[in-house]
Parts: sequence; C-alpha cells; structure tokens
Amino acid sequence: MKHTISLKVNGESYEIDVQSETVLLDLIREKLDLTGTKDGCRSGECGACTVMMNGVPVNSCMVLAVEADGSEITTIEGLSKGEELHPIQKSFIEKGAVQCGYCTPGMILSAKALLDRNNDPTSEEVKKAIRGNICRCTGYQKIEEAIMDAASTMRGDEK
Repeated sequence: MKHTISLKVNGESYEIDVQSETVLLDLIREKLDLTGTKDGCRSGECGACTVMMNGVPVNSCMVLAVEADGSEITTIEGLSKGEELHPIQKSFIEKGAVQCGYCTPGMILSAKALLDRNNDPTSEEVKKAIRGNICRCTGYQKIEEAIMDAASTMRGDEK
C-alpha cells in the first residue's frame, strides 16, 4: 500500500510516496540520495544507519518511513554548512577517530544528540551515548576523545 508522507530532511521539506514496508533508511538513501547514512545490519544492532529524528538518535533501519511522517530528520549531510564541517566532524578528523569511516556518520549523530542535551558530558556519558554504535576498527578511545574535544570546542573553552 502506498502512503504520502511529509517530512523535513536536513531543513528541506519533502512530500514523498512510500510503500507501507519502506524503512526510513531506504527512503533516505534511495529516494533522497543521501548516502552518508550507512546500511549495516538492518536489525538495529550496529548503529551505522543512525539519524536524528526530531532531535533523537534512531536506527533508521528500524523506523518505517510512515512513522517519520511530520518529523524533522537530520542526516550526516545536514551537519555541515557548505564546506564548513560541524565541530564534531572536525574533531573526529583531528583526533584520528575516523578509520574506515563506515560507522562514523552514525557515531557523529549519536554524539551530536548527546552534546545537544549536555554540552559537558563525562566520559561515562559519552560511552553510554555511543553504545548503540559499533566500530570494528577502533578501541573507541579516539572516538571518545573526539567527542570530548568537540564538546569543549562547542562550549568555547580555551585550548
């Protein structure tokens, strides 16, 4: 069955026809051609497909597109302003928290959700915020350092 849904993705409004079984991940990647959101496990286990829906990180492989009707979605493409990277993206690069990069978009969006609600997280709060995002390349230390560094930058702390 086909449904027409309305949603805002990265600040742009869309009205799109989707099938009942279409998941948000497929809408984002296939209909909107925003391929920064990665297709990992399709079972909500890896976090590679994490996007923010109304400010909350969600596994887009587990959300039906019709459930996103009326929502505001932020993908990794929506964080930068043109060529200017978001402070979290910059910190991931500067701290070497990007290796293969497959988990990075979801990891960054989980970090952004954390920093939007808590601009001075503890190490434990960072670990809790990203625990739904699996990285097979790192030991998570550089990712945690990047998130803490981004938090400091976003607060305006002196370096």
